[in-house]
Amino acid sequence: MKNLKIFAIVTLSVFVGFFSAISIAENSLLKTKSQPVSNKKYSADFLNEIVNKVKNEYVEEKTDSQLIEAAASGILSSLDPHSSFLNEEDLKEMNVHTKGEFGGIGIEISSEMSVTKVVSAIEDTPAFKAGINSGDYIIRVDDVSTQGLRIDEVVKKIRGKPNTSVKLTIYRKGETAPIEKTILRKIIKINPVKSNLFKDVAYIKINSFSEKTTDAVIKEFANIQKKLDKTVSLRGLVLDLRNNPGGLLDQSAEVADLFLPKGAKIVSIKGRDKTKIIEFIDDKPETLLPNLPIAVLINEGSASASEIVAGALQDNKRAIIMGSKSFGKGSVQSLIPLQDNSSAIKITTSLYYTPSGRSIQASGIEPDIELEIATIEKQKQNLPKDSEADLKGHIEVEINQNINKTSKNQDKKLLDSNLEIYQKDYQLGRAIDLIRGVSLSKAIFSGS
Repeated sequence: MKNLKIFAIVTLSVFVGFFSAISIAENSLLKTKSQPVSNKKYSADFLNEIVNKVKNEYVEEKTDSQLIEAAASGILSSLDPHSSFLNEEDLKEMNVHTKGEFGGIGIEISSEMSVTKVVSAIEDTPAFKAGINSGDYIIRVDDVSTQGLRIDEVVKKIRGKPNTSVKLTIYRKGETAPIEKTILRKIIKINPVKSNLFKDVAYIKINSFSEKTTDAVIKEFANIQKKLDKTVSLRGLVLDLRNNPGGLLDQSAEVADLFLPKGAKIVSIKGRDKTKIIEFIDDKPETLLPNLPIAVLINEGSASASEIVAGALQDNKRAIIMGSKSFGKGSVQSLIPLQDNSSAIKITTSLYYTPSGRSIQASGIEPDIELEIATIEKQKQNLPKDSEADLKGHIEVEINQNINKTSKNQDKKLLDSNLEIYQKDYQLGRAIDLIRGVSLSKAIFSGS
């Protein structure tokens, strides 16, 4: 493993299909169309023959380098949507991407049936602000069809100079007509981690798993502790992995390590040889939130490395998973340098499995509590409310009146605060309430 850099990244290449029109009169090979398929085994010489034929007969002149690179791309992209050939330019782009800073609009894309599909629009990026959603299909870029284009070709069309615009034509399920979005390109600097404190509940949002993610989580949690009122005890954490398209596998393992006890299994990797299993085991005690409840938010934009974290915490019964089913990318790609390191192949070498042995490839992580996106509003009620206090001759107790008055004020403040969260982010509001509920029930049943 020392010589291979392992990725859990979704934005990779895709098989390209094509159609050709050939005159039947000019091509006698079509006469054998209905004959049984030959079992002939091809050799490397056969590939060389094809390259030479294209070089000599194709309508436009192609260099040896162009043809060889195209052949390499064709071989790898025919394997699966995540294997690809990377030339020198592609390698530079990948290095920039994994360091958490790159140009464009801030989306991760994949392929589904040769169509470009949005895995997620990363939070606070131009694509996110323009309303690009997970599950959208990009059918045109600047009025050029994406049908038949490799993922890297689509990426190059979307990216461009900062402060220039790109027009995306989107097909979205449930819409009767395509949607057009014109988005201004920016230098994308992904802040891998954000945090907040909702009175007694910590909130950490991980946007991607880049080289800086684990350190950023530790730093943000320290900031949360500084903000915490000395009279308030932290009840737990909401870990938000929604629209997190993945990133580096080792970072996802290190993040899971922060919340799991020593000796816990995080993820296992199995390649072609099923007897050889690589396991990631937590090698140190839980450092951030020992004994406090955790809720993890996921959605269809949570992929790859974020699914590793969610699966690890779910199988180790360390967190309650909430939201909607994740993307379902359970394959691992290895980056293998070629020749003078000016090019490389990214190839699927294994599948990863959650601690209980589940492969989430194409099936995703199922939440423990399914939550749809919704809104909640406070309704005004003008009807009179009857209570004991309305009855003639009721007994009045001074101390209870004071307690009730204080309690009502506190309840109103908490309700107003929760309502604001629910209006902005219903799923987050539910997760915060869950943490408070779990914490309260533990306190009640433990007698503390």
